[in-house]
Amino acid sequence: MSNGNGVTATLTQAAENVKETVTGFSNAVMQRAEEAVQEAREKAGKARKAAKKAVGSAKKKLAAASANAKKEAASLREATAARKKAAKKVTSARRAGKTAVAKAKGTAKRDVTAARRKAAKKTAKARKAVAATRKSATAKKATKKTATKRTATRKAAVRKAVKKSAATTAKKAPARKAAAKKAVKRPAKKAAKKAAR
Repeated sequence: MSNGNGVTATLTQAAENVKETVTGFSNAVMQRAEEAVQEAREKAGKARKAAKKAVGSAKKKLAAASANAKKEAASLREATAARKKAAKKVTSARRAGKTAVAKAKGTAKRDVTAARRKAAKKTAKARKAVAATRKSATAKKATKKTATKRTATRKAAVRKAVKKSAATTAKKAPARKAAAKKAVKRPAKKAAKKAAR
């Protein structure tokens, strides 16, 4: 009976030891499990916080990107509007330039034709004036020639007349002298006859 009690005592002791080891192991496992759960909770919290931060930063980035996109779209719209306005201005400027060039060409052609007409009129007037001066010069030359001829003929006639008068006076001079002598003698004879009476 004593051997049986010893075996039972050892068995009970072993069972208690096993129980203690099992309880200790289970306590350790439970503690580790709790620690693991706590760590998992902490990690989950950190992950949630990180996810929130990431989501917040992503939302901020998306908002900034959308704002930038809106700004770029507005700037693109403004740029397209400016381009359209510039294109309209360029087209209007080209049209105005073409019209101005056409007007300038027309006015230039008109001015050229007017200048040509004026020049033709001036040349015609100048030619007429030259012809008139030539005619007047020829007329003056002719009048000078006729005047010189007339003066020459007059001088020749005067010379001839002078020569003739000189010749006649030379011829008549002795007759005049004789007549003068006779005239002088006649009154002397008359005075002598009167004195004799």
